[in-house]
Amino acid sequence: MSKLVRSASLTNYAEVARAAGIDPLALLADVGLSPACLHDPDLRIPSEAVRGLLEASAIAGGIDNFGLRMAETRQLSNLGAVALVAREEPTVRRVVRALVRHSRRLNESLFVKLDEAEGIAVIREELLLGQGGSRQATELLVGVTFRNLKFFLGPAWNPLRVCFAHPAPRDPSLHFRVFGYAVYFGQDFNGLVCTTRDMDAPNPMADPVMARYARQLLEDSSGSGRMSTVDSVRHILLVLLPSGQCSIDQVAQQLGVDRRTVHRRLLREGTTFTEVMNTIRREMSAHYIDDGTRPLSQVAELLGFSALSAFSRWYKQQFGEVAGRRRREVPRT
Repeated sequence: MSKLVRSASLTNYAEVARAAGIDPLALLADVGLSPACLHDPDLRIPSEAVRGLLEASAIAGGIDNFGLRMAETRQLSNLGAVALVAREEPTVRRVVRALVRHSRRLNESLFVKLDEAEGIAVIREELLLGQGGSRQATELLVGVTFRNLKFFLGPAWNPLRVCFAHPAPRDPSLHFRVFGYAVYFGQDFNGLVCTTRDMDAPNPMADPVMARYARQLLEDSSGSGRMSTVDSVRHILLVLLPSGQCSIDQVAQQLGVDRRTVHRRLLREGTTFTEVMNTIRREMSAHYIDDGTRPLSQVAELLGFSALSAFSRWYKQQFGEVAGRRRREVPRT
């Protein structure tokens, strides 16, 4: 039986292919994949077909770093519901363990393991695929993990080593630009070597209220396999809300479509972008107000409002009372 991977694994594939002078649709057809893979991140597609597509694209474009080029622009939110759970873990170690625990939701061919000893942490990542090379898929995988760790540890962070089992490329300059100069080829495994101090680092974005909510969303979506557009938009909004960059244009970009397509799909499911946004904000604001541990200015920021006054107007419009009064009425134990 074929092992499957989320079609989000092909995020930015078409852009990288065209930049290399390749026709992405022709190569998709060659490996038996539908163009829908480029627009719907939650399809389940054969891992082997994705591996073949990336290797064929590297050959067609005459570039041996095709997978790494795709990894360059990846974001944590490309992991879908798993990103929500990982983002709310209290330490980087817990983040990595969450990614390990849920890795097969993303890719059934993926083996990930975190080992720690004597101050060193090794994140090993292997793709359990059939015959044929997997250089491009492996570099995409390690590159995505590297970018996700930078999301939590900051742009100045670099691992002690970035390891690849395959030989060095003809020109490693992109690898050095992405990873720094501690990149080693011909190693015994693929993955990253860090310090346990990196793993100890706190995650300042962790939020216990959001963590419970995110875990419930992941559990709710686990039985159905592919998520609806409403659920996909909800998950992306939960990642984007604290940044304030949560417009329909930003959500459409994450889904790999234009805003009109998002509107059309949501209407087919009986709702609108504004309704989905307001539902999430109502649910989360109720949690935060009742929790009572965060000032209202911080609640406003976490819900994507540019100012407390904007949050206050929205809250009164939605609930018919001011947030401060509601907070005072909540019984404390």
